[in-house]
Amino acid sequence: MADNARAKRLADLIREVVAQKLQRGIKDPRLGSHVTITDTRVTGDLREATVFYTVYGDEEERNAASAGLESAKGILRSEVGKAAGVKFTPTLTFVMDALPDTARNIEDLLDKARQSDEKVREASAGAEYAGGADPYRKPDEDETETGAGADETDDTAK
Repeated sequence: MADNARAKRLADLIREVVAQKLQRGIKDPRLGSHVTITDTRVTGDLREATVFYTVYGDEEERNAASAGLESAKGILRSEVGKAAGVKFTPTLTFVMDALPDTARNIEDLLDKARQSDEKVREASAGAEYAGGADPYRKPDEDETETGAGADETDDTAK
């Protein structure tokens, strides 16, 4: 079993080689400039590599890019083998990265929360407190209401 540093170095190399080959070497029109390699992960035994990618475009372009990557898998693997110089070239698995969709979903939820906060802020703009600004009794107020506090201060002043 390889150490984690070696797997990380191999993953970085695979990401670079695949990205460069997609940009310059493969003439498939489905893999135009709208495919981006975002991350690569290699198993501990260096036998399998998962390549995460995103596609700029609609669902049809995503499906076309997925089919293009599957058809170019052999060429990309041979390029990785040439560049890596390892005994066994890892098999490549291409997975659509869900990060952009997740980020878009989070942004939508944050916008909804901001709108809800703004509605609450507008509704409470002219509101007043139900029991006054400070609803708690203070010890000085209790003594003056009963009248006991006034007599005690007069006795001590004499």
